[in-house]
Formats: sequence, C-alpha cells, structure tokens
Amino acid sequence: MQKPFYTIVLSMQAKNVNTPISSREMRAIEINSEYYGISLLQLMENAGRNVAQEIQKRFSNTKKVTFFCGLGGNGGDGFVAARHLLAQGYSVKVILAGKSKDIQHPSAVQNWNALKPVTDTASVVEVIDSSDIPVLVETDVIVDALLGTGVKGKLKAPILQMVNVINSLEGFKLAVDVPTGLDSDTGKVLNCAVKADLTVTFYRSKLGLETAKAFVGFLEVRDIGLPLEFERFTGPGDVGLAVKPRLLGLHKGDSGRLLVVGGSNVFSGAPTLASIAALRTGVDVVYTASPEKTAHDISSMSADLISIKLSGDDINSDNAVELDSYLAMVDGVVLGPGLGLKSESVEFVKLFIDKVEKAGKALLLDADGLKAFAKFKRPLSVPLVLTPHESEFALLSGQKLPKDLEGKIDLIQKVAKELKAILLVKGQVDIICSSDRVKTNITGNAGMTVGGTGDVLSGIVGGLLAQKVFAFEAAAAGAFVNGACGDFAASETGAYLLATDLLDWIPQVLMDPMSHLKVREQ
Repeated sequence: MQKPFYTIVLSMQAKNVNTPISSREMRAIEINSEYYGISLLQLMENAGRNVAQEIQKRFSNTKKVTFFCGLGGNGGDGFVAARHLLAQGYSVKVILAGKSKDIQHPSAVQNWNALKPVTDTASVVEVIDSSDIPVLVETDVIVDALLGTGVKGKLKAPILQMVNVINSLEGFKLAVDVPTGLDSDTGKVLNCAVKADLTVTFYRSKLGLETAKAFVGFLEVRDIGLPLEFERFTGPGDVGLAVKPRLLGLHKGDSGRLLVVGGSNVFSGAPTLASIAALRTGVDVVYTASPEKTAHDISSMSADLISIKLSGDDINSDNAVELDSYLAMVDGVVLGPGLGLKSESVEFVKLFIDKVEKAGKALLLDADGLKAFAKFKRPLSVPLVLTPHESEFALLSGQKLPKDLEGKIDLIQKVAKELKAILLVKGQVDIICSSDRVKTNITGNAGMTVGGTGDVLSGIVGGLLAQKVFAFEAAAAGAFVNGACGDFAASETGAYLLATDLLDWIPQVLMDPMSHLKVREQ
C-alpha cells in the first residue's frame, strides 16, 4: 500500500562527513536504515571492519591487540573488529564487561557467537566483578569498545574501573565511535573517560567530539554503507524518538494535556477526529472547545471527550477569554479543524494566538486556523507547527509550490525559516521542514484523500507536542504514523477507507512502527 519509492529519491547534496550529528538523530537513522533494507547487523559489520582496517594501517600483525568490550552495540563493533584481526593473524585478547549471557543487542549476540569458535586463538576474559579486570596487560594496541553514543549517566562498575585500567596501560589507544565516558552530544566527561590516541567514528562526526580533543585524539570518520539521503526519510526511528515511556506512578496530566479548538455548524467531525487521535497518542487529557451546539454534537460522539461549550453559533472573539482557564492548564493547542472562516472566527484566531504565545504553549495550526493565520502571519516565540496541503501552502506563502521535489523543499524551508515554524506540507510525499532540517515521508496511500485524515494528523502531532516532544520530531513522527495508519486501514478496506478507520491503528504504529513493513511490502 506504500507510495512509490522512486518518488522520494532525492538529489541531496552530500554533506561533509565531519558535519556533526546528535546522538538522537543518529539513533533514528540507524533504526530507519533497517526499515529501508540495511540491517543493523550490516552496519555493525561495516563499523567493526573499519576499526580493524585502521589498526592494520598502523600496526603489523606481529602486534598484540586488546579489546575492552561492553555488552551493547559498541561492544558488538569490537567483536567484529577482533574477528577481522584474527583473520589477519593478529594476537587478540577480548575483555568483556560482564557475562556473555547478558549480551542483549541482537547483532552483538550474533557477532559474539562468531567469536566463540575461535576462543582458543583469541583470549577471552569475562569480567563478572571489578576484581576480575586484568590490570597488567601486555599489549601494543588497546581498543575501547565499551560504550557508545547513547550514554548520559555517570560510569558505574565495572566500566568505570575498566576505563581507569585502559588509561593506565602503555600502548596506542583507539576508541570505537566515541571514547567511553564522553557525552557524545556535549563533549563533557561524565565522571572519567578514555583518553584515546585515535577515535574512529561512523557515518558522521558526533557533536561532542568537536570539543573534546584531549580525549578524542585524532578523529577518523568512516563510512558504514549508510547513504546520507536516509537522513531525509521518516521511519520507525522517528517514532521511537517521539514516544514517551509510560512509567508506573504517573498521574493524570503527567503525560500531557491538549486543547483542541475548532468546529462550526457545518463541521463537528474535524475537531472530534483530532481530539480522539490525540488521546490515542497517549496524551492524558484533551479539551475540545467548539460553539455550543457543535459541542453538544461532539459530546454525543464519544464519552472519552471533554467538550467545552463556547458561546455563540460560531467561534468568535469573545471565546478567547472563555478559554483562559483551559489554556493555563494545557501543554499544547491544536487550532483550526472545522473552525470556519467567518470574520468573527478569523478575529478570534488572531486574539487567541496572542494568548497562546503569551502563555508559552506549543501550537499547531491546521485547516481554517491556518487560513486565518495567513492573513496576519508572523513568527511566534513558541513551538509552532503548520500543516498545510499544497493549496493552503500557496495561501500561506503567496507562492505555488514547484513540481520538482527539491524545488518544493527549498521553498518550504524558506517559509519555515521566515516564520520560525515547522512546516508539514501534506501531499503524495509529505515534506517536513524547519529552518535547518528536512524530512520526507512516504507512508500513506490514495485512499487517504478522504476528508478527515488531515484532522487525524493534527491530533497525532498535537498529542505529541502536548507530551513535550520537540516540534520537528513531533511533525516527522506524526507524518509517518498517520500515513502508516492509513496503510493498515487500506490493507483491510482497500481505497475505501474512512478517517475514523485510522484511529484504532495509532497505538499499533506507536508501539511497533516497524510492523508497517508488513503492509509496505504488499
């Protein structure tokens, strides 16, 4: 049910591999790579082989190499490198920070298993207690493959002691991806860190490596077979960044409160769809504010909705004051679904946006809210997401989008920069832009031209904003989730789907976004 893949092949200008990337972005790209056909096992194999090659460039196979490996993906890179060096006749020792049975990373497990048949050749030590760490190691090269880019807290035993041992040893020290103990985003030392002579990092440099030369040593950025174009594709990794864990002990409201403002005598379904979609993202409370008659209709549609009954037949400027108490309580606002464009409604939008900005709340503008905003548009000081389709974008910007994808991206990004907003322009290929980032989304299908699917999208993105997800990440994840839900629905109904069909699929995609592959491959 997917959109044709060829429609999103981009002539992306290659970025310099030394342009740094955050650990969050890198994690999402790695997960997305599997969705697009490059497995994490392949990436690990390429990373480990690169490490081995860097050692081979500098040292002959008469030298001894000792690997200090963790139980995660960074350790898996070390296992691969150790195997490659063994194949070239090097003397290899592997010191594992824990029990091998506790390795959880699937690719690391596979590469550990590949080492086990050659343990007669490679000396292996499993460190169960800090006292098990060999202190006097005769070696020429020390490889730090303990921890990778995701580490934020202080180092604990036995990793802490192993870092100290690494730093005490004579010999050339090579760090895999990032020196253990270094925050890859800030360059700060957590409580102690490996002082490497060489750091071999992968795909692109990491933000923190630029400011921690004393620990990084010489920095080598190596390719692992991951196309730079993948940075522009949404995927399950983007959903992973947006989903918040539901921990025991949370109370109502801890996972966010959202205010949806919209509806009119003609349109009661639009704010209802947005509100239910937001609840399905995991936001705790959604207040749906509509004119009184419309609000009664909304109340009858679902017992899950809290319906705010505004005075008047249509939304008007007096309603802005009526919403003050609710605005104070919520974490985000969706404004526009089914609102209508009567003069009093447009005046309300202007007044209410001022109030939202003053209250410091994240804001999503869609449909009629977006059209009203186009009349007086300006940058805001709060996170702002705009979700136009192509004709609404033309109204917002005063310019029609060109036909070619790169031209569309350039213009959308220009407007995003001018408005200091995140633009999610809906189409056969959804385009998400901030002033400095771009994503494209290909989930979805022809059946989603039915009315209401855009309201579901607004609710998903708004729900994520209310859960304090960064605006760009909320928009990218929301585009993927909305389209994927449409694909699941179409797998059951064909192109004859309804917007309501998407709602029940939202939890499925949030919990297991990789499951979309099942319908994508149909």
